[in-house]
Amino acid sequence: PFNLGSPKQLGEIFFDKLGLPVIKKTATGARSTDEEVLEKLAEDYPLPAKILQHRSLSKLKGTYTDKLAQLAHPRTGRVHTHYAQAVAVTGRLSSNDPNLQNIPIRTPEGRRVREAFVAAPGHLIASADYSQIELRIMAHLSGDEALLRAFHEGQDVHRATAAEVFGIEPAQVSSEQRRYAKTINFGLIYGMSAFGLAKSLGIETTAAKTYIDRYFARFAGVRQYMDDTKAQAKAQGYVETVFGRRLYLPEINSPNGPRRAGAERAAINAPMQGTAADLIKMAMVAVQQALDVQGKATRMIMQVHDELVFELPEEELDWVRAEVPGLMAGVAELKVPLLAEVGAGHNWDQAH
Repeated sequence: PFNLGSPKQLGEIFFDKLGLPVIKKTATGARSTDEEVLEKLAEDYPLPAKILQHRSLSKLKGTYTDKLAQLAHPRTGRVHTHYAQAVAVTGRLSSNDPNLQNIPIRTPEGRRVREAFVAAPGHLIASADYSQIELRIMAHLSGDEALLRAFHEGQDVHRATAAEVFGIEPAQVSSEQRRYAKTINFGLIYGMSAFGLAKSLGIETTAAKTYIDRYFARFAGVRQYMDDTKAQAKAQGYVETVFGRRLYLPEINSPNGPRRAGAERAAINAPMQGTAADLIKMAMVAVQQALDVQGKATRMIMQVHDELVFELPEEELDWVRAEVPGLMAGVAELKVPLLAEVGAGHNWDQAH
């Protein structure tokens, strides 16, 4: 028996008892058992995989399943999150007590937590979210012709990227190649290095570097945008969203290498995240105005990243499906069309 939450005891079990390889050490010289180490060990050994699973479940349990019922308001019987306007550097709203933006959507357990958010009798939950908003903003900011063309022609942008990177026709792209392209597309938005990409895809760093080089050869506008943005950030100490909101980067000229590199990644990502934050807030205003003017009973109840969540009487679903995507897409004119999609169901999970 040992305490699953104790790094010291975990280290003894892993490295002394089982003789697993030490991947890295902490600042104090102790053998690390952080998430990165566990993920590496889990590729070859069953116990680290179990510990990772236990950590994700205990986080879900501690943060949500144990707490949600306790956070319900005694009068309404409902959970009311608190939104903060000026906490996230990018300008996105942050959410706490409970944090509704952190419920993992990719795991079955996370989706089961979303099932707890149910509509009142006779009502539905609807979710309207922007499709690939940050990639669309990237296309707008960089003006890259290949990216702009993919969005204007309504192509599957990850398939189009895979076709460019692998030098094949879109129809020939395999699901594996599309997955690689998707990881590259989203990774580059966050300033991912060849090492980071290799880790995400489980491939050699040299192969990952080849993919990134091929990507930049085909999407030269994206490379140019990234270089220009970094240079601009270094010169003026901030970057801007499409709408001119400034995001300051105090570490951009830091003598400390890792801090400077972090600020450079933020310089590339902040205009996209920041513009997405601006768009969703403009969308909230536009949708609320329409609800007020038309006297609808639909209520906007949550904002999670690029998604607006509504509770509505069943008879207003057709209105929400018809009107909300247009309102969200119409808040700004970018070089590519904005696209929003609506799903609905009796709980938040079904609305996806």
